[in-house]
Amino acid sequence: MKKGSVLFIALLLFILSATPALLAQEQRETITIKSSSVNNGVVILVAQKGKNSFDLQCNKNVFGCTVLEPGTYLMVRLPEGHGIYDCANVHIYRTTTDSELGDMIGQYCLVEEK
Repeated sequence: MKKGSVLFIALLLFILSATPALLAQEQRETITIKSSSVNNGVVILVAQKGKNSFDLQCNKNVFGCTVLEPGTYLMVRLPEGHGIYDCANVHIYRTTTDSELGDMIGQYCLVEEK
């Protein structure tokens, strides 16, 4: 196996193993995805929380970058310096009928609040 592949797998395993500890520190926010698009390999989600709209972005070829359908999701903001992007990182989860988080379905950069 190539050295780069081994490092990528090690990083991925670290991120996945650290996620439960990070979630214990973070607050869940219910958001609504209004629309999604792909432009030059960048997935752009237009989201809303209450009256505030913002964009979430990720690189289409990066693990965890998913084009989401419009609907309601749970967003968890990661602490500064955590995540795969050099920005405010968030994880998006499916909503569930109870207070538990559903499956993580994406990781994004919170790029702008409108």
